[in-house]
Amino acid sequence: MISPIRVAAAAVVLSAGLAACGAGPTSGPGATTTSATSTSTSTSAAEPTSAAPTSAALIKVPDVSGMNHQDAQNAMQKAGLYNLREVDGTGQGRALLIDRNWVQTGQDPAPGTEVQPDAVITLTAVKTAER
Repeated sequence: MISPIRVAAAAVVLSAGLAACGAGPTSGPGATTTSATSTSTSTSAAEPTSAAPTSAALIKVPDVSGMNHQDAQNAMQKAGLYNLREVDGTGQGRALLIDRNWVQTGQDPAPGTEVQPDAVITLTAVKTAER
């Protein structure tokens, strides 16, 4: 048999969780009613739509060849590129823990390429002593 204290505790936890999510009563004295009005606009078939990105939204990938990994990351972020992936250039799969101890040996996409701000930029590096 479930004790009344456990049932009460479960009810309190459930109520707190619902309150945190913004859920509340949908009927009764504490209920709130929300109504929405939607408007619809139509687009004629003759209007062209473009899925291609505009050149204003593109960012030119900087050349970070030979930089230490920290400076390469800083250069990418200064250009507006934050989706950075780092790869151990020796193929050993090591994590680049101390960025200044690694030197850039490659990048993808190539320097000068124009990309969307959310494009993945892969920075390949090896330890400074392995260069």
